[in-house]
Amino acid sequence: MAKITWTHTDEAPALATLALLPVLKSFTKETDIKIELADISLAGRIIANFQEKLNEDQKVPDYLRKLGDMTQETDTIIVKLPNISASLPQLQEAIKELNEQGYDIPSYPEEPKTDEERALQKRFSSILGSAVNPVLREGNSDRRAASAVKNFAQKNPHRMMKPWPESDSKSRVAHMSSNDFYEHETSMTMDKACNVKIEFVDEAGNVTLLKDSISLLAGELIDTSHMNVEALREFFAEQIEEAKKDQVLLSLHLKATMMKVSDPIMFGHAVSVYFRDALDKHAVALKEIGANVNNGLSDVLEKLNKLPEDKKSEISADIQSVYESQPALAMVDSRKGITNLHVPNNVIVDASMPNIIRDGGRMWNNDDQLQDCIAMIPDRSYASMYGEILEDAKEKGQFDPSTMGSVSNVGLMAKKAEEYGSHDKTFEAQTSGAFRVVDETGTTLLSQKVENGDIFRMCQTKDVAIHDWVKLAVNRCRISGSPIVFWLDENRAHDNEIINKVKTYLTDYNTDGLEILIKSPVEAMRYTLKRVRKGEDTISATGNVLRDYLTDLFPILELGTSARMLSIVPLLNGGGLFETGAGGSAPKHVDQLVGEGHLRWDSLGEYCALVPAFEMIVEQSGDKKAAILAETLDQAISQYLENGKLPGRKVNELDNRGSTYYLTLYWAQALASQDNDASMKARFIKLADELVKNEEIINEELLAVQNQSVDLGGYFNPDNEKATRVMRPSAILNKIIDKF
Repeated sequence: MAKITWTHTDEAPALATLALLPVLKSFTKETDIKIELADISLAGRIIANFQEKLNEDQKVPDYLRKLGDMTQETDTIIVKLPNISASLPQLQEAIKELNEQGYDIPSYPEEPKTDEERALQKRFSSILGSAVNPVLREGNSDRRAASAVKNFAQKNPHRMMKPWPESDSKSRVAHMSSNDFYEHETSMTMDKACNVKIEFVDEAGNVTLLKDSISLLAGELIDTSHMNVEALREFFAEQIEEAKKDQVLLSLHLKATMMKVSDPIMFGHAVSVYFRDALDKHAVALKEIGANVNNGLSDVLEKLNKLPEDKKSEISADIQSVYESQPALAMVDSRKGITNLHVPNNVIVDASMPNIIRDGGRMWNNDDQLQDCIAMIPDRSYASMYGEILEDAKEKGQFDPSTMGSVSNVGLMAKKAEEYGSHDKTFEAQTSGAFRVVDETGTTLLSQKVENGDIFRMCQTKDVAIHDWVKLAVNRCRISGSPIVFWLDENRAHDNEIINKVKTYLTDYNTDGLEILIKSPVEAMRYTLKRVRKGEDTISATGNVLRDYLTDLFPILELGTSARMLSIVPLLNGGGLFETGAGGSAPKHVDQLVGEGHLRWDSLGEYCALVPAFEMIVEQSGDKKAAILAETLDQAISQYLENGKLPGRKVNELDNRGSTYYLTLYWAQALASQDNDASMKARFIKLADELVKNEEIINEELLAVQNQSVDLGGYFNPDNEKATRVMRPSAILNKIIDKF
């Protein structure tokens, strides 16, 4: 019996699963394929990690740990939907909701004062940020648009692209020119296996152990770096003055969800520099109430409720007055007055920067109008790449989705590769001194001299992951016939070490006739954009962070969304992880569902991921029914696209539930038309007939529940019965599927 593990995650993807999963279970009922659900949602992860005070009926298994173990098995197949990579405010909101639902979960100790509180904070740290992906991504990434999706996008280009001004755009990407992570990076490749530790040595010579027993393998690449916060704050101050002078919006683009230690600190510095006059004036009072700028301005405003009303009003007025003297901020929600600096997880760089390109170099201002902006991305490691595409669009105009070439990606991410695996090795200097990485003999391998408040990080990239990445890149290059570009900068210490390994491992494979290039991110972007504008396809081979950025950037421009991308992760030990796209828009979709009864989440990513999942079952066991399911689902997806059954954006249009119905109909029809399995054919002829016969009434039932608010019983932990009723509102469709 083959098994597909389907992940229950968060927000819109989790709700869409309630409509789709009954279909999948019905379609695979008379096969040797079993579909199991594993809860790795934020709420599920919290509950699994804090079970000691819960009732038996509240407890859930630690599915994330189970899935992590499964990635080491040869026959594992996981379909991974987008999940919340929780920022601290999201974690706190989820805990609050669970408490209100009767779960005895402790509060997160923001400023731990006892050993017990410090231990509690450490337990919660395993849930924050990118807690899920490093556990599951035990392989490198092959991410691209399915051919049916790309063909449809070119025939039916999305309409979200806005023209760039022919001249006088004042928009630009701003980054530091010195004293950032890029400049300070040091790197080395281990010549033998050993254990190392991270220490901090202050200027008086006192040594503090920060992390012990980091296991390194022979051939593993390690690097350290730090961000100088004095230079960071000067950078923010300079850009504030530039934005004021140019009369453009000011915006900040970080990834405080994935980079859960470093980026919230940098976010906090931006908040404190912008609101310096008000925050410095009331520093004592704000410290007493525990206001934390790393959680954004919203945390400061919320903590003001602890103060007497007159003091609260005074500080609120001073904060409000800052807006009058500072440049306007880009808005997240102008109706609610939520700016770019309110909440760290509101503006995620890989989702926000493509929108700036798409919107003609502009962001939304307080009047709900698009306006030129300065996009601050402090560290140069990747900011320069965004600067290049913005300047290209300034010069050559907007990209055309109907003609532009595709940019797929082969991403180095196995074994917690690079920056996304650095959270437990990222520290904020409490005084001036040096961070150092020391081996078992007491030898210092790498060190960083820092000042008080600087941000240090250490990253690891295992040799087996790099070797597999090169193999995957060569295979994709040969299969696709497109050139592949390794986005690596020889002037960056880490990348230079990777370049040496790439050149070595390329000799292990037949590369005759293949175009394989190594270019810095700026040069790679320039080369790729030339091809994109000519309608030519290119493969990018990148490290983990650039993988994340590029697989949002180009799909948003090409397809209108990155949620329609196909991401195949061949696990290092066999098996596969099939990721279904990005979830950056998921919160807005839930808000619309709750307010209007319309869910515009497109499950196309889930549909597409199932095809290679079934194909992997065929590879593993030769299961002929799995082959038929894969082939017919692919046909159904083409019909779904050609017939325009994607969810509409507005209420009273087809939404996710209607889209799932039509995918079900087209898949049943394809199975009824195939001649490779007579029993499947006979079974699905009846189903297809019932689905067609009841099309009108099913649509009526699905549309009848729109244009009214809904109660899900929770945001992070919805009530399953309530949410199921919302997502399966057609009695006739439910009867057909459940009976089948």
